[in-house]
Amino acid sequence: MRNLMQEDIVTMVQEEDVEFIRLQFTDILGNLKNCAVTSSQLSKILKNECKFDGSAIEGFVDYDEPDLYLHPIPGTFETFPWRPQQGKVARMVCDVYRQNGEPFEGDPRYVLRRAVEHVKDMEYGFEVGPECEFFLFNTDENTVPTTKTTERAGFFDVGPLDDGENARRDIVLALEAMNFVAESSHHEKAPAQHEISFRYDEALNTADNIMTFKLAVRTIAKRHGLHATFMPKPRTDQEGSGMRLNMNLTKDGRNIFRNPEDPNLMSQEAYYFLGGLMKHAKGITALANPLVNSYKRLATDMDACPFIAWGKNNRTALFRIPTIRRGEGTRIEMYSPDSAANPYLVLALCIEAGLDGLRNKIEPPEKIEKNFYAMTDAERAELKVEKLPRTLMEALDELEKDEVLMNALGEHVAKHFIATKREECRRYCESVTQWELEEYLYKY
Repeated sequence: MRNLMQEDIVTMVQEEDVEFIRLQFTDILGNLKNCAVTSSQLSKILKNECKFDGSAIEGFVDYDEPDLYLHPIPGTFETFPWRPQQGKVARMVCDVYRQNGEPFEGDPRYVLRRAVEHVKDMEYGFEVGPECEFFLFNTDENTVPTTKTTERAGFFDVGPLDDGENARRDIVLALEAMNFVAESSHHEKAPAQHEISFRYDEALNTADNIMTFKLAVRTIAKRHGLHATFMPKPRTDQEGSGMRLNMNLTKDGRNIFRNPEDPNLMSQEAYYFLGGLMKHAKGITALANPLVNSYKRLATDMDACPFIAWGKNNRTALFRIPTIRRGEGTRIEMYSPDSAANPYLVLALCIEAGLDGLRNKIEPPEKIEKNFYAMTDAERAELKVEKLPRTLMEALDELEKDEVLMNALGEHVAKHFIATKREECRRYCESVTQWELEEYLYKY
């Protein structure tokens, strides 16, 4: 996030010929929302006078409650490079407030802000680097999205085998024009699947960037005649898409997870933080894997890693602490999250789980460097390795039992998220799927 003041925004809008400003916020389910205003309304929105009907946003407020207000954050001002260069369109990320000036407790960004404050209270910083995967599928003759692709590219392949190479390049260039730092981009394992990784940043900046990243990916893919989807498992016969999270704590600007004297090169803080993450992993899953479809990926994909364990080189464990040859790059990698997750909420839960580990000195179990997919259930049980929930309903049950995570979400977000997701599970269970028709229609 850039260090900008309100007067800087006024100058930039004038000098860069900005005509429209999108005031962005995110709902509880992780959907990006916005209200577009013209530059003539700039003084009004900078005074936090932009109000909206919160009852129109699922999980926000009831019909009989007052309007909510958008408070734009100056440092998030960026112009969209894919929009016209005359009469430009810019965006500002907003916090949501109640009419009385209090932060709205249902705003996911507020939930993460509160968790970040808890980190600061313990005199730490929290940094995270996401690795976001997505598919670029063809559309039909009516531009309706499909799950079809003509390419056959795989991991790290290049063009012309990689049909999405040009779209991915344009996505990265657009992000860099918006002051993102994309550390790497490449074709992933499945045909039409891609990954773009961000540089480490503070949690709030990272969550803001993930939401704008999704908008950029979808917009630029459409310009290439493609449909971008972050659905965790769009095809039964292919790998799904995840959003691996790389996390570390800082103190005085220095990563404190590294200890060169430790056999695993890990500090005591890293062990405790990992212990907290492992203790609360089952409950975190409801936010890290928030769709019914998420559990198709967890059940079948080698990269989803649903086994609650850790290792240095074990890519089948939920958590990995990769060996860094030099510097202070020690981090905790969490493999299970997918790109459908609301980044504000899942990062807030990771923070609070890790801080619980620090406060209560929760030691993780011994590392395991074995392939869990090659083991039987009995062999994993002998090692006391549990698995993440198998369904969204099970994950919601685990979340409700976890007092630390429920407090982290707050009563409003927890209540509305759980109720909405239980209803999603009910509708899924009542739906007749194509698989059922193919399996049973002719047999019975």
